[in-house]
Amino acid sequence: MKILVCISVVPDTTAKISFTDGDTKFNKAGVQFIAGPYDDYALSRAVELKEQSGGTVTVLNVGDADAEPIIRKALAVGADDAIRVNAEPTDAYFVAEQIAAIARQENYDLILMGRESIDFNGGQVHGIVGELLGIASFSPVMKLDIDGTTARFAREIEGGKESLEASLPLVLGCQEPIAEWKIPNMRGIMTARTKPLKVVEPVGHDSLTQVTQFELPPAKGAVKMIPAEDAGQLITLLRTEAKVL
Repeated sequence: MKILVCISVVPDTTAKISFTDGDTKFNKAGVQFIAGPYDDYALSRAVELKEQSGGTVTVLNVGDADAEPIIRKALAVGADDAIRVNAEPTDAYFVAEQIAAIARQENYDLILMGRESIDFNGGQVHGIVGELLGIASFSPVMKLDIDGTTARFAREIEGGKESLEASLPLVLGCQEPIAEWKIPNMRGIMTARTKPLKVVEPVGHDSLTQVTQFELPPAKGAVKMIPAEDAGQLITLLRTEAKVL
């Protein structure tokens, strides 16, 4: 089985965010980047499936050369090879178009990625990839098993979860608890240095969207402490300031 795992490279959740060029560009200076946490779940499950049934796992990232250390970490976790599309991931359609172009060439049985990236939280790429390839896509998938050419999986829905069965090939957006994150061991780190990482140029259209301005969320207001015996003041503030009553 050939599995393609698409990973995003995003700011660490503890990073301080700022913007440049009139608030039209994200300021990367001093920011620590990581693989998208949901993508880590997808990669971990892909490696487990390979260990159970054989096959190969390829990692794909749309990004610049700065992403390569993070791609190498994915190789250390257990992926066999990697592809980097040499382009800035400007919007969901552009990223999906690059993934679909690679997938058409290689005929992967299963395409896994996180349910969303944690920078834009769009949750669109898996659906667009499925549409471009003409195959089914599902998200967010919490459990996945493969039996031959049949996938059995569960995904989260409003108020619960549903169990599904579908034939490969498929595109799936993953989330916890589909697998436990894998931490590279020393042997994995050493072998990752020699695993192939191919760089290809982008195809298709340029970005179909344009950023006009980024805005930070408003600063949180100061906390007001109300004496425990003064419930009346608390109720008044909830009604007049917080406006939740």
